[in-house]
Formats: sequence, structure tokens, C-alpha cells
Amino acid sequence: MPQLVYAAEDLAGNGLLFRDLFLDGNPCPARLAVFGDPVAHSKSPQMHNAALKKQRKPLQYVRIQVAADQLEGALRNLEPAGFLGTNLTIPHKQAALEFMDEITPESRLMGAINTVALCEGKLHGYNTDGPGFAAAVNESFGVELGTLRVLILGGGGGAGRAITVQCALAGCPTIFVANRTLEKAQLLSEEIEENLEKSITPIRLSPAALENSTSCVDLIVNATSLGMKEADPSPLPDGILSKDHLVYDTVYSGGTTALTRQAQAASSKYANGLSMLIHQGALAYEIWFNEPAPLETMRTALEEAVRE
Repeated sequence: MPQLVYAAEDLAGNGLLFRDLFLDGNPCPARLAVFGDPVAHSKSPQMHNAALKKQRKPLQYVRIQVAADQLEGALRNLEPAGFLGTNLTIPHKQAALEFMDEITPESRLMGAINTVALCEGKLHGYNTDGPGFAAAVNESFGVELGTLRVLILGGGGGAGRAITVQCALAGCPTIFVANRTLEKAQLLSEEIEENLEKSITPIRLSPAALENSTSCVDLIVNATSLGMKEADPSPLPDGILSKDHLVYDTVYSGGTTALTRQAQAASSKYANGLSMLIHQGALAYEIWFNEPAPLETMRTALEEAVRE
């Protein structure tokens, strides 16, 4: 599988620069990608190329380094380069919205897309983070997301916003959104109320507010960046988790985080973001090919890539 990082300029010339890729000794042109800046860290190629190989599809998935000022051009070059679509990672999930010809209503409310599909020459934008999270919760804890009372840490923007919207769509009976900038959470609350007629409660990401809300919820979701570095503290104060809490940490660094160590100490059930990454990737695959993704193949490949 290719470990290379291509440049945005490589999308020019009808994709000719990608035709040196091989699978089982046969040339397989790149037809799917992930755009990011940076993008070398992405494990998506390992996951998707394993799926393509499993289903004998003669194409490959690559990383493409795309700067912010190159995004529109790179998206416009997908069709002439023969691509089926692309994934988007930081910093392009929000910026790509304005370049889409079609966007699902849910993705528009989530304020970002992570998957682009070409359909009859048009760019269609999707957000699979929210549905991927719902599938991950069901897989990890054996319960439907919509039955749970939820506290989302960092739910006002990024992947946290997608998770918050998904919780509202699923019908969660209680949704607290904790954000450092309370105004951002309040704005999202108003948008969800207007579009989905669902009430959510914005709170500050502060020890006092978190202590008050955790006793009222079943599931606690970390959508902040805390945990990505080994020395990061937990977003939760010590001593407020119980054995009845479910804890989902969207960080998937490969080791434990301060939050998951708190969950272990409290005998809470917990999971990390690897399952969400697998499910959002599988949903993107199904958008591109309109057929079920080989989920277990993708899981095995991703787990191996994280261990490397």
C-alpha cells in the first residue's frame, strides 16, 4: 500500500502522476484520497486500501497535501483526474462547504464535511463523523445513541459539533454541550432548536459546571483535543465519574489518556475514537461505491496501522 504523500499539483494532467501505483503487481491508478495540511499522519490509506484490495477494486487511495489556498483547485481537479471522491481532514472540513454543488442538510447543520463524492460532474458533500459516532457508540456499549443522556465536552465546533448534531438527530433525551467559549455552544443550541426543534443545554467547560451535569447523564464524550499529547490532563475533574457512566474519548492515539484512566479508576465502561474512525470511513466507502464496506477488513488494517 502506498505510504507516500502527494502534492496538490499531482492532480493535474489527468492523474498521470498517480499511475505508478501497484496492487498485486498490477497498476492501479489513484481514484480516492484524503486532503489535509498536514496529511502524512493519516491512517485512512491503510484502511481504505485494505478494503479496495479485499473487494478486488483496481484503484487506490492516497494522501494529498493540500494547503488552504489550494483547496478549491484540488477539488475542481478531482473529476478531470478521474477521481471518485476524497476525504477531508484538518483544516478543510469547514472551508470545503462553499465549493460543493450539493450538501446534505445534516452536513450543513454540522457545519463541515469530511467526504466528497463526484456524481455526474458535481461535487456532493457529506459528513460521516456524526453517523460514524452513533455506530461506534452502539458497537462499543451495546446501546442506541438516542436512548442516552449525553454530555459532550468541546461540542461547539469541529467533530464535537457533528457529534452534538447527531445526538439531536438521534433524539437523545438530554444533551449538555460544554465549551470553553460558551457563546459558541449557545449559537449551536439556537441553530439546533431552529432546524431540529430539539433543545440542548450549553454550559461552560469548567469544573463546577461539569460536576453539576455529570450526575444527569449516561454518556460523556470527549471531543476536545485533550489527550492527543501524552502529558495532557483530562477535560474532567477527578472523582466525578461513576461505574454507571459510559465514556467515549474521540482521541485514538493508541495509548490511554487521562480521561480513560479516570474511567478505569471509576469502573466506567469506556472506548476510544478508533471505532468512530472505522465507522466514518466505512460510511464514506459506502457513499463512493453504493455497497457495504468490508468493515472487519478495515478494522484490522486500521488497528495494525495505529500499532506501527
